[in-house]
Amino acid sequence: MPKVRRLFVCRQCGASQARWLGKCPDCNTWDSLEETSFDPSTEKDPHKSLTLAWQDLADPGASEGAGAQQTRLADASTAGVAKPLADILRDGAGAAPIERIPTGIRELDRTLGISLAPDGTPLTGGLVPGSAVLVGGEPGIGKSTLLLQAAFAWANQGTKVLYVSSEESAEQVGVRAKRVGGGQSAIVRKSDSAKVKGAAPEPSPLSHSGTLAPSHSSSLLYLLHDTNLARIVEQVRKVQPRILVIDSVQMIYRADVSAAPGSVTQLRRCCTELVYLAKTAGIAVVLVGHVTKDGTLAGPRLLEHLVDTVLSFEGDRSHSHRVVRAIKNRFGSTLEIGLFEMGGSGLREVAEGGVVGALANQDTPRPGCVLVPIMTGTRCLIVEVQALTATGFLGAAKRKCSGLDANRLAMLIAVLEQHAGLRLADRDIFASSVGGIKVLDPASDLALLLAIAGAHYRKALPPRAAAMGEVGLSGEVRPIPNLEQRVREAVRLGCKTIVIPNAHDPRDLPADATKAQGVEVVRVRTVDDAIGVLG
Repeated sequence: MPKVRRLFVCRQCGASQARWLGKCPDCNTWDSLEETSFDPSTEKDPHKSLTLAWQDLADPGASEGAGAQQTRLADASTAGVAKPLADILRDGAGAAPIERIPTGIRELDRTLGISLAPDGTPLTGGLVPGSAVLVGGEPGIGKSTLLLQAAFAWANQGTKVLYVSSEESAEQVGVRAKRVGGGQSAIVRKSDSAKVKGAAPEPSPLSHSGTLAPSHSSSLLYLLHDTNLARIVEQVRKVQPRILVIDSVQMIYRADVSAAPGSVTQLRRCCTELVYLAKTAGIAVVLVGHVTKDGTLAGPRLLEHLVDTVLSFEGDRSHSHRVVRAIKNRFGSTLEIGLFEMGGSGLREVAEGGVVGALANQDTPRPGCVLVPIMTGTRCLIVEVQALTATGFLGAAKRKCSGLDANRLAMLIAVLEQHAGLRLADRDIFASSVGGIKVLDPASDLALLLAIAGAHYRKALPPRAAAMGEVGLSGEVRPIPNLEQRVREAVRLGCKTIVIPNAHDPRDLPADATKAQGVEVVRVRTVDDAIGVLG
């Protein structure tokens, strides 16, 4: 029999080393190598157990989607046959839009990706059948709440969902279900088979309590509390769901792997087989992953390489705002974000196009506060940029920012000193973006520059004013993309003064928006022209 070898695998990048080292030579991370064992016999057919488990499928008419899954498994034997690209294109592959399973939660569907018609018209968004999605975020940020709300939404649309909870008991999930289940009371029925000692727990549908009749969502949403991968796959085979949610993958383990749950070996094997399950049976698998104290997903980078989509759930637990951002997406753009607000009944979508509090208190001039329309994918958000200057020490002045690029802030300070004559070498400068949005759009340069200059001179823009433009090192204000969409969104949300680069053609502006009553468009060519707008 092949000899079992000992290897040391990096938790950060997944690289393997023959002996333990203090620092990983591939990613230069200290104390990240973890001992594991490698059995060459497992590489002969790592998915054999899953393939055998799926050969005993139910009848095609037993449940929704079983016929499609049976067909996919029947064609699995020919999946490895190479075909010319011309034949694939001749069969119509790529002509039709990608099939998706929408949740009805616009912010989440937008982040997962939107299918486009052949003419470029946006269609519905959501999960792609057969895909694997990894959702990461800090503990207590709301990952489980978001996915349980999404599971309710999928079930309400007639999609069978299996929610596997590996960290919480059925009663704990039931308490959350009462809170987020559309305002109705929901409990988890215990299965009789779970009372038998040693028996695998059966998934139980979430159903309403009291005299309420079970809704359509409760009959299609199943709950399973288990951590063994083999038992989970068996329940998936019986329930035949279209969507499988696992919260979280760090607690799932294989009994034949001699490693603790959450280790590199268990994560690699379990995640690989779950992705293979998604591709083989056409089930959309959603995995919840933990993050380290550095903010990166726990486990090796292999975990991110295996899945199709990686979503990052960001926010501060002391604030109510949450942001869902796509780090990787094979079926959509990585520039899209979803905005939510945490409340007593779960997560609530933020109004389209605006950030809570961005336009509040804009009727009175405030030095150091400027509004800017930024682009995140296909949507435009109005964000307030704030700056503050204070007395510092020459040679030890502080430059701090939150939600902005620190390198960009240093560059704009140098431009103000060189081309606008501001003395900032002995001034502490603090800048931030309101609403918890990370501003990376170069069009926010002009707004940040005006905020710093306004805080320094104690001057402010006119009430309800927005500024947009990219600032060059020579002091000129450069044109920006999507000007028409930015101006239209700023006017729609109530802005009365719009500061734009002079280099733009007048035809780039929306005539119906700029000719509205009380809207003034100010064109600036250089940094000096922009500072002159400050009153």
